[in-house]
Amino acid sequence: MSGVLTTGVDEAGRGPLAGPVVAAAVILDPTRPVAGLADSKALTPAVRRELAAALRSRALGWSIGLASPAEIDALNILQATLLAMRRAVAGLALAPGHVEIDGNRLPRLEGLPGIVSAEAVVRGDASRAAISAASILAKTVRDTLMEHMDTRFPAYGFAIHKGYPTALHLAALRAHGPSPVHRMSFRPVRFHSS
Repeated sequence: MSGVLTTGVDEAGRGPLAGPVVAAAVILDPTRPVAGLADSKALTPAVRRELAAALRSRALGWSIGLASPAEIDALNILQATLLAMRRAVAGLALAPGHVEIDGNRLPRLEGLPGIVSAEAVVRGDASRAAISAASILAKTVRDTLMEHMDTRFPAYGFAIHKGYPTALHLAALRAHGPSPVHRMSFRPVRFHSS
């Protein structure tokens, strides 16, 4: 949309059993492009980190929004994801006129300044540069948070699996029960909490 600032929005962490869901909103600067943007899942961790650093320095604006495990449990993962997305857009220093959201659902954006249009883009993280950028920032921020949680709760291996339901993680749940950062409403966690 010519002359209108566009922000891309994506999330990371819907599937894990622990930690927050993290959303990012990014307004790219067309005069300072970042080469190599793609769906974060298609990139190696090292490439994601390199691109995330470039985005932080070159984007016109970016913001991170979180929804905690407690909010996920209270709202459900879809509603918590939409809340994290709204928080990411609300945190932008520049008001975007247009918002592109990865997926098929839009968060509530009413009341946020400047927004005149929004669209949900299925597989937008692979087709829209701003959404790819948001995907990369959300994933790198969430991975870093899970690495920090690994130092607080080393028995679970969060630095390795980032909270996803791997065999290692499920074995740790069986052995230790859930930690304070686990999502109690998720069936594998609930199953091992008694």
